[in-house]
Amino acid sequence: MSLPNDPVMLLSVVNTYLRDKYSSLDNLCADLDVDKSTIIDKLSAINYEYDEISNQFK
Repeated sequence: MSLPNDPVMLLSVVNTYLRDKYSSLDNLCADLDVDKSTIIDKLSAINYEYDEISNQFK
């Protein structure tokens, strides 16, 4: 599975996966074999940060 490169699309896809399928960002990254820091960096560029408590990027 390839995640979108566009940060806004990435935000939508990742938050949907986190809401519907994965209990944490670590689980999502392990299952999809993607680099956690890449996701964090791309979404931080559009001012979103991962919130572990709500399990979403805000």
